[in-house]
Amino acid sequence: MKADQTLDCMGLYCPMPIYKTAQKIKELKQGEVLEIIADDKGIKQDMPAWCRTTGNECLGIEEKDGEFHVYVKKKAN
Repeated sequence: MKADQTLDCMGLYCPMPIYKTAQKIKELKQGEVLEIIADDKGIKQDMPAWCRTTGNECLGIEEKDGEFHVYVKKKAN
């Protein structure tokens, strides 16, 4: 999946990946995609829940060698 920007959250644990995502998504234009890379398996539940709460769209989560690549599309205003 292609992302417009990438956020490295390796080594960070809940709630930091969500906090960093909330900060970073503000820099994106509506419709742009943010890729979050994390090694905290909690992100599999936390990010979709955060997206439902904020109106952003969780496009998918890919797991590769203990890394989670999460794709979030910024909501339209």
